[in-house]
Amino acid sequence: MHELALLADGQRSLPGGGFGHFYAYAPEKIEYAIDRFAMEVKRQLDVLDRNLAERRFLAGDHYTIADIATWPWYGALVKGLLYEAGEFLDVASYANVVRWTDEIATRPAVQRQGHSSAARQAGRLMARRTIVIEQRRRSAKHTHRSARYGQQEWRQDAAYG
Repeated sequence: MHELALLADGQRSLPGGGFGHFYAYAPEKIEYAIDRFAMEVKRQLDVLDRNLAERRFLAGDHYTIADIATWPWYGALVKGLLYEAGEFLDVASYANVVRWTDEIATRPAVQRQGHSSAARQAGRLMARRTIVIEQRRRSAKHTHRSARYGQQEWRQDAAYG
């Protein structure tokens, strides 16, 4: 379970959030942000690769919830189903992660679900997150304007009060 806890937070925020957003979804490409999150994704790929050099699966010789929870992000990334960023991240150089990804991809449940469903699900999550971020940004601008208008109105009322 340690492996699951180790990766759980990073999976959401790195390939799915920071890297995915700035690499594929941000309206303007910010090189620093893309490079920063790419390096962190590569660091996690390296941790996975070193772990998988000693084990067949993330938690040992048996397929566990750690693999199930990790594969939709990192497996899809390695398979080229997320953001088409495999070449940019040089995922082929993480041989043990590639082996693990390929082995899980052959599992009957993954075959029934389809490789692309993980990418579609991740893509939907990122699109939804991008929409929410944009709504919050617009709402914050509106709230700021409203607050500023309210202060002006209050000052006018106080002056005539």
